Amino acid sequence: MKNIFKNTIFGIILAIHAVAICVINFSMPSYKALNITGIEVKRMDKDGFINKERVANGAVRDVYFIYTKTPQSIDDVISFRNEDTRWGYPFYMKFNSADLQAKAAALAESKSLVQIKYYGWRLPIFHEFFNAVSIKKIESKDELSMPIFSYLFYFLTLVSLIYCLIFTNNKFKH
Repeated sequence: MKNIFKNTIFGIILAIHAVAICVINFSMPSYKALNITGIEVKRMDKDGFINKERVANGAVRDVYFIYTKTPQSIDDVISFRNEDTRWGYPFYMKFNSADLQAKAAALAESKSLVQIKYYGWRLPIFHEFFNAVSIKKIESKDELSMPIFSYLFYFLTLVSLIYCLIFTNNKFKH
C-alpha cells in the first residue's frame, strides 16, 4: 500500500512538472532565422477560416499570416500567424500586428535573412500556427538570439523536479 501511494505521488509530481515544461515551451519566445516568402490576410471566426463553403458564425476578425522558408531548402517552409495578444495570455501585450505585417512585406521584397521571434506550437491538424512577435533583419544565423529565459525556466523546473522526487523519496523511507 505504501508503494502504491509513493508511486502515485511520484506520478503527480511528474505530471505537474510535465505541464510546467509544456507551459514554458508554449509561452516563452523562440527564434528562427528564415527568409520571408509571402504574407496574407485571412478572415476568421471562432471556428476557423471563412470561405465560400464555410460562412461566418459569430464575430469575425482578420488574421495576418507570414510565410517563410529556411535558407538551406525551399521545401522546408514554416507559416506564422501574426495576431495581437492584447492583454491576454501569453502576456506579450502585442498590439502591432499590422505594423509587423508591413515590416514582413518589406523584408519579403528584399529577400533578406530575418530573425522571427515567436511563441506557441505549430499543430497542422488543429490549424494552429506559431504566433510571430517580432521580426528583425540579420546578416547571418550567427546573430540569432538565444531564448535564455526559457533555458533558465527549464533548468529551474528540472531542479524543482529533482528536489520534489528526493524529498518525497526521503519521506517514504522513514
